[in-house]
Amino acid sequence: MNSYVPSVMSSIRTDGFDHQIDRLLDEALRAFGTSNNWAPACNFWENENGFYLQMALPGWEPKDISLEVTNQVLTVKGQRTGDTSESQKYHLREIAEGQFTRLFRLPTFVDQNKASATHKHGLLTISFPKREEAKPRQIMIEGS
Repeated sequence: MNSYVPSVMSSIRTDGFDHQIDRLLDEALRAFGTSNNWAPACNFWENENGFYLQMALPGWEPKDISLEVTNQVLTVKGQRTGDTSESQKYHLREIAEGQFTRLFRLPTFVDQNKASATHKHGLLTISFPKREEAKPRQIMIEGS
């Protein structure tokens, strides 16, 4: 079970406070029965142009996934039911089905209105460009 709500800010700030807040949120969700028993693997990174989330969802269709951003928190939800027949007797079943919810705190300097998402080869990729004022820029030094 994934007991940690990932946070971009936790990876940027190394203090334990953000981590504790994220764990508290996850425990509260579990108490209300909204936490799930599985979560897809993710990569979350940034470069000079933006922040990117990549989520492994092999065999999933885009219609089974929903994305929402509210108050700097990206929520990724999915639900898929498998084709289970009574004639099937599983000896091993590791391909996840059912529902999941993942929350990611976004930095304030991303442009949420210009976010985009693609789903190719079992990978969901969500892109958040950085606002222009947050991008690195070269400052020219004038001589006398």
